[in-house]
Amino acid sequence: MTTNWTTFRELLLPGHQRRRGVEAELRRGIRDGRLPPGTRLPSSRDLATQLGVARGTVTSAYTQLVAEGYLTTRRGSGTTVASLGPAGACGVPAPPQRWRYNLRPGLPALGAFPRAEWVAAHRSALAELPDDDLAYPDPAGFLGLRKEIVDYLARVRAVVAKDAVITNGAADGLQLTARIVNGSIAIEEPSHFGGENMLRSHGLETVAVPVDDKGIRVDLLSKTDCKAVLVTAAHQFPLGMVLHPERRRALVEWARERDALIIEDDYDAEHRYDRPALGALQALAPDHVVYQGTTSKVLAPALRLGWLVVPERLREGIVQRKQYNDMGTGTIPQAAFAHLLRTGGYDRHLRRTRALYRKRRDALLEAVAEHLPAWQPIGVAAGLHVVLRMPDGTDDLALKSRLAERGVHVWALAQYTRTPMWPGLVLGYASLTPDRLREAVREIADVAVA
Repeated sequence: MTTNWTTFRELLLPGHQRRRGVEAELRRGIRDGRLPPGTRLPSSRDLATQLGVARGTVTSAYTQLVAEGYLTTRRGSGTTVASLGPAGACGVPAPPQRWRYNLRPGLPALGAFPRAEWVAAHRSALAELPDDDLAYPDPAGFLGLRKEIVDYLARVRAVVAKDAVITNGAADGLQLTARIVNGSIAIEEPSHFGGENMLRSHGLETVAVPVDDKGIRVDLLSKTDCKAVLVTAAHQFPLGMVLHPERRRALVEWARERDALIIEDDYDAEHRYDRPALGALQALAPDHVVYQGTTSKVLAPALRLGWLVVPERLREGIVQRKQYNDMGTGTIPQAAFAHLLRTGGYDRHLRRTRALYRKRRDALLEAVAEHLPAWQPIGVAAGLHVVLRMPDGTDDLALKSRLAERGVHVWALAQYTRTPMWPGLVLGYASLTPDRLREAVREIADVAVA
């Protein structure tokens, strides 16, 4: 390896952020090609010596980049730069790519977006909107939408709320919440890297707590010193289980005993195909749960609309931070969304897409059963993605890279984990037709068995 590691030293951040400096420069080096796939990195001890930092600083940076998919670690082989394929690393916006089969998790069927209803909602909202509402928005959100959201969440998710805060998507809601958290915060293991990165960007230490087939291990959470936790209770991401009733009660008891905060990311709870979804965890402890939702998984991420329901004691601080951040979310799209909710357009769209996604999920799993019978689907029939557990000993990151070379975009389970676990692929099925999903599975099978 020809990289001059000492050139990184000048770019390291001071104090406790030095790990982020090492992490950022390694990430940048991988992205711009200075560290090509297959490059073997120095041991954590050697690189720490070269950079003049603590070994733990390098170890932490390596661990984070392995979790994000930039690096791979194999016993006896050290740490190497992953073969990321044309899509770039997990969590990094990739250059434009025309995938033959795009099975990226987390995207709804963008072609099913209700364009005509959205245009009509915009037109009606603008016609009804008083001139005064075209001034700077209320940082808490457009009152008409807040009322509709509260009614909708009570009806569909059993959320207990008098008001809501409107955000620019779930990411905005999480960063607002992160500012009121002190100390360390627990996250599920595995979980989406985006949430962890957002929390870390606000100076919070994250503590990974394992999940099993019943959800987050509350017994292990209780052994940490965390006073906040981020959970996906209705449909754990990525493994897809529902938080067991006993765990729900235990988690609420933990929050009450510690006066702790539960952040409930209800990102795709409307999409349950085998039975009605359980009510939100928030209803069990409204004083200890921040509930967040978004239109990104139902309508489209481009709308950048989300909401928070927060304990009353925290509301003023959240709204004040929202005002400081961006002066509030745009009123006109909020008014259009309120109209869509009020007139039933949102419910109609959900009914259409639930039927659509169930057919697509069924087609995917039927193809897997036919072409990859040793692969096991994990999780309940819900959401926009499914995890397939691969035979032990399979290298999911290597398979992801080989598939990328064939124009098949998938994500490896290893990209969501911080500690080794069984190999798997995380496949989004919402954006492809049943026929295209069957073709994609055949392509995956061809590569997997080659």
